[in-house]
Amino acid sequence: MKKLVALLLALAMVACLFVGCGGDAEKPEDASGATADPNVEIDTSMKVAFVTDVGNIDDHSFNQYTYEGLTTFGGLYGIDTTYYKPSEDTDQARIDAINQAINDGYKTILMAGFLFGPACYACAKEHADVNFLALDVSEFDLGLAEGEAVPENVSLIIYKEEQAGYLAGYAAVKAGYTKLGYCGGMAVPAVVRYGYGFVQGADAAAKEDGADVSIKYWYSGVFAPNDEIKTKMDSWYVEGTEVVFACGGAIYQSVVAAAEANEALVIGVDVDQSNISDTIITSAMKALSNSVIRALTACGTNGWKWPAEYAGKCQSLGAAEDCVGLPMATSKLGAFDQAAYDTLFKAIADGSVTINNSSDAEAHPEVSITVDWQ
Repeated sequence: MKKLVALLLALAMVACLFVGCGGDAEKPEDASGATADPNVEIDTSMKVAFVTDVGNIDDHSFNQYTYEGLTTFGGLYGIDTTYYKPSEDTDQARIDAINQAINDGYKTILMAGFLFGPACYACAKEHADVNFLALDVSEFDLGLAEGEAVPENVSLIIYKEEQAGYLAGYAAVKAGYTKLGYCGGMAVPAVVRYGYGFVQGADAAAKEDGADVSIKYWYSGVFAPNDEIKTKMDSWYVEGTEVVFACGGAIYQSVVAAAEANEALVIGVDVDQSNISDTIITSAMKALSNSVIRALTACGTNGWKWPAEYAGKCQSLGAAEDCVGLPMATSKLGAFDQAAYDTLFKAIADGSVTINNSSDAEAHPEVSITVDWQ
């Protein structure tokens, strides 16, 4: 099976615009060595701008890897790209940044994060001649009225986080860890899907191995680090928790601090966070760069209009599209090696392994392991 971590080299060839691809890069977010497909014709007069979420362009998270996808695309096909940063964390500041980009001549606007929903909707309605691509934004996040459709100039991409979470939970148990923790941020759909997938993956591995596995499970209610999270994670580690899946923006900082203080371990989220701390043994990832390149290539080869697969649609991408996975090149999972990963990934991609994708924070998945829902 082609490795998820090998995605972007072949992706850049764009052999099939709407199917996804594989290759030999180190990880989904690493587009080094990508080459343009000479059969792809894109109008290079179009300019594409990324409007960042809160934080900087080098945040080792959504901003950085979404922007890397954009700059890789721009480099491949000679497209003018740049980014704008909102002045503050408000809908109006995001709208202002988007409008500034449009006033500066950028007619395709990229953004990432569910907080962009209201700004994306407002600007799309005002600028019917501008393309909008929003990652991790669903129809619900736009704030549509009942029965209202997504504007045709908007393309939304969300992810099958339950698949990435499943991979992480399964891998952790196969690596020998039996006392696990899940620390989520706000109980928004993506965070819930990550957590439920993690629980189901750990349960599946425990059944195969006959292991006695337990999970402490808690939503912190925030996406920022704070003393409450650090204190709670300290208590979990002291009580014997070996590894915690930290899933919710910058809350990983509090979880990592507790892990470092207790010589314990962490699983990162969204991107490969192994460079942040030696405590991070793997990360449940979304291939943000891949998503950007796929979508912009589809738009660019259609005269900078969204094709039917994208226009006014919300796509959910997962293993079948090589858009979720674990960074095996930086893995510290011991016995759970590349061969084991490939086998599981293929089974998820082809549907042999089915995973409950509920995002209802009150509808817990049924599992055989012990879960302390806090």
